[in-house]
Amino acid sequence: MSHRPACACCLVLVLSLCAAARVIGAEAELPDAKPVPDVQVIPLPYDQAAFRHLDRELTRYHFGPSLRRPFWYPIAGPAGRLLTQMGHPRDPYTHSHHNSVWISHASVGGVDFWSDHGQNLGRIVHRWVKQYEDGDRSAWMLSLNAWEDAQGKVLLNEWRRCEVQPLDGDDWLMLIDLQLEAPPGGPVTLGQTPFGLIGVRMAKTIGVNDGGGRILNSEGQVNEEQAFRKPARWVDYSGPVTSQLRGGITLMDHPQNPGHPTPFHVRNDGWMGASLTLNAPLTIQPDKRLQLRYGLWNHAGVPKLEQIEVRWKEYARRKLPLIAPGR
Repeated sequence: MSHRPACACCLVLVLSLCAAARVIGAEAELPDAKPVPDVQVIPLPYDQAAFRHLDRELTRYHFGPSLRRPFWYPIAGPAGRLLTQMGHPRDPYTHSHHNSVWISHASVGGVDFWSDHGQNLGRIVHRWVKQYEDGDRSAWMLSLNAWEDAQGKVLLNEWRRCEVQPLDGDDWLMLIDLQLEAPPGGPVTLGQTPFGLIGVRMAKTIGVNDGGGRILNSEGQVNEEQAFRKPARWVDYSGPVTSQLRGGITLMDHPQNPGHPTPFHVRNDGWMGASLTLNAPLTIQPDKRLQLRYGLWNHAGVPKLEQIEVRWKEYARRKLPLIAPGR
């Protein structure tokens, strides 16, 4: 009886195992496989949706039932640093309504949707998400909100579309489209106030006071002393995000918005907002819809006026989307 040398047996065993591993590890083909989009909006637990570009989260939309209003947080900047924050860094309680990037208004039919504390407060209640869409260049979601008073009466219906588009490097663009509708039975008035419709609370390090940042508007006016409540096509707020890196956000009005160029409410303490009804109230009739667009260019560095103008012109040329009817 003959025997193979032990080393030969081991070699045969190793080769057999390798062959078996190749068979087990082989993947079946997917002839109908489609490309995976680079930009995705991903529904998450606890009423959130994350906008992601490849392995980077650009922002997250929060719309849970316990909130006074939906908002976007975080807003990603260069080197993974955040460009916005929740609340005023020096006065977090009375400014708890400063929710990173948010939509609200201080007087809708006389009800205050801007504040968290005080009298006659309303809530912007998320109803449902109509659509999520991914893509190679951008991703977007469409949702419906009801602006309710303290008794639950709907004063305003709002379709909200948010689209996120990555740009070069760490830069990216967020487009917020709103369609506001009066409920059946009568008009609704957005009262005269500097507070609404959009606000941005910058990160503490970017603020003029706390971080040595800079406010610049399209008219070349700088910081609160010059730009406060002045009409402009856009306002940029930039400042330090690390000891070496700078970043910021350009908040852009759209040429088709009522009253364009709108006055901007800006503060050296780190916030800016577009004031749709600073100079006069605006009434929405039941048979009319008010469509608005705001853009946020989230960027690295501290851009010059000419650079921001190029970005704003690109934004202003974009076609407005068709938003679903509310009824």
